[in-house]
Amino acid sequence: MALSRRWFIASLPAACCFGQSGAKGRVLPSAIKRYADPATEFPVQRLTDPAHASFLSGPRAISKHGFLVCASDVSGRYEAYRIDLKSGQQKQLTEAAGLDPHSITLAPDDRGIVYLDGSSLMTANLASLRTREIYKIPEGRALGLALADDGLYAALIEPAGLKLITMAKGSAETLAEGDDISDAMPRPKRASVLYHRGGGLWLANYDARQNYRLRVAEGAIGPALWSPDGRSVYYLSYPPDRAHKLHSLREFVPDSNEDTAIADTSQFVGIGRNGDASVFAGASGSKASPYVLLLVRTVRRELTICEHRASDAAMVSPVFSPNSQRVFFMSDRHGKPAIYSVAVEKLVEETETA
Repeated sequence: MALSRRWFIASLPAACCFGQSGAKGRVLPSAIKRYADPATEFPVQRLTDPAHASFLSGPRAISKHGFLVCASDVSGRYEAYRIDLKSGQQKQLTEAAGLDPHSITLAPDDRGIVYLDGSSLMTANLASLRTREIYKIPEGRALGLALADDGLYAALIEPAGLKLITMAKGSAETLAEGDDISDAMPRPKRASVLYHRGGGLWLANYDARQNYRLRVAEGAIGPALWSPDGRSVYYLSYPPDRAHKLHSLREFVPDSNEDTAIADTSQFVGIGRNGDASVFAGASGSKASPYVLLLVRTVRRELTICEHRASDAAMVSPVFSPNSQRVFFMSDRHGKPAIYSVAVEKLVEETETA
């Protein structure tokens, strides 16, 4: 999940509240609560206690080995936690001075995490809990972090622009300058980074020789994500008359500049995809229908799986598990932001996790 500036700013008061953190490595009991969704009667799991704020940083926070990593302020300030999806047991992974709760990302081998602590880009081993600083931001703190699929590079949004960090060396290369950059996403199987800027989508190569705006459909641009093979960008397109026209899901192919409609949506403001991009999960921004839905690409049909009832639908950000059998999302319907999960194995085919 790319970092939203709005949610980053909203989380700062809690992140800067330096209470007693508790010991790194401590284990907390399960906070899982199960209930039948009021709209669909599908079983839903609430994985974290809504008395404390918890944040999930997108699909790269869900492991194929039966756990997820997230941030929570259960200790009085934000720390990273590992949650076992079967037992619900929570293990504290960090003792950070200023953890960015939206930055926690699993390494490709699921043996470590990458995260932002104040002005430092850090890694932590999940077994030993040893931490290491990769890169120090010269001025201020980062506004976003995204790790490439191979784990060799990270896209870091600093106050002055977008940088590419070589993880092995900790070196930095400026890809784009400006203070209006957000939501950086390294391209799978390609040496480039997608990002939002000035109301559009931009693509910058790792070598910094090319940096250009994509010629997507007219209108406002919502969340975007890459196809599994990195060939296409899926994005939400918002029409000027949002009150009377539907938000659409579209596909853009950077190599050919092709832009095509996939389907109109029930006012999606957040999207995730399954392992082969045959099914999308969407969060509806409609006040009358605050739902998490599945959109089947071949038939352009939606299916409601549960309510989210978040105060701001932009926080919901649904994502699939690596095998496409569960959908995870966030909501503050029961208090503070919490992490939820619903099984979809009867609706979506299992996909490869390797």
